[in-house]
Amino acid sequence: MCLAIPVRIVSIEGDEAETEIAGVRRRISIALTPEAKVGDYVLLHTGYAIGIVDEAEAEETLKLLEEIANIGEVH
Repeated sequence: MCLAIPVRIVSIEGDEAETEIAGVRRRISIALTPEAKVGDYVLLHTGYAIGIVDEAEAEETLKLLEEIANIGEVH
């Protein structure tokens, strides 16, 4: 099973982009998605952007992942 998570591109330099998710920034390769631009959400898998996703879809996915992470928390 593979898991790709949506991240937002905040800057691009060559075939690398700086991305952000939940306040955490990380440099990734956009060699597989050369059409990606600043502000786009891309699916991140093992350090590579493997596709561009719609902002609404990305936000919904992130919301669901957050809910899954919170299932085991004790309140």
